[in-house]
Amino acid sequence: MGTMQQRKRTSMATDYDAPRKTEEESPAESLEALQASRGNTAQTAVIDVEENDTAEGIDLPGADLSGEELTVIVVPEQSDEFTCGSCFLVRHRSQIALEKNGLKYCKDCEG
Repeated sequence: MGTMQQRKRTSMATDYDAPRKTEEESPAESLEALQASRGNTAQTAVIDVEENDTAEGIDLPGADLSGEELTVIVVPEQSDEFTCGSCFLVRHRSQIALEKNGLKYCKDCEG
């Protein structure tokens, strides 16, 4: 069986945080000079909007959702679960940290 030769990478790592070298920038150029050099070749953004486009699929904050129904299946607390007496989250019994006055407390609240 032949031996495999390993290739060595000779490229250097790139430092992406280093300042980039650009052509000489002249900070003395004013906005007016830049606009004059461009002349009338400035382009305007064109937005293609159809007349039938509506915002029906967008829910805005504060929108009236009183006509909407939400169907949720509520599963009762299982035999291996408990409700924390402090944060009121349903947790697995392995998360019990303290039992006091008939209430159980989770490790997060009593940690």
